[in-house]
Amino acid sequence: QVQLVESGGGLVQAGGSLRLSCAASGRTFGGYNMGWFRQAPGKEREFVAGISWRESTYYADSVKGRFTISRDNAQNTVHLQMNSLNAEDTAVYYCAIDRTYRRSYYSTNGPAYDNWGQGTQVTVSS
Repeated sequence: QVQLVESGGGLVQAGGSLRLSCAASGRTFGGYNMGWFRQAPGKEREFVAGISWRESTYYADSVKGRFTISRDNAQNTVHLQMNSLNAEDTAVYYCAIDRTYRRSYYSTNGPAYDNWGQGTQVTVSS
């Protein structure tokens, strides 16, 4: 069973930056796609950013140019650098690992992921 633990959330002013980290244990994740999702109050969970096992990156249109995802397979970690934050970025952020080893395509759909972290709160004050 994989355990994912997010960290790095907090309160930041609009225009500021945060760096989220997700540490994985229980499975070597070098061959798995990873994703960051978020859920704001009263809204559905949405895809934010992802990185494939080949290290291709994918972003939601709302965060392109502001967020950067990266991974360190040696450390079993994935990071999300978030710049130019605005109030619409306020949400609980979750990292997740794909259920399929070396999936041939990158999926932004939640059901493709079988393990999720507990989430970290990001609050952007305007």
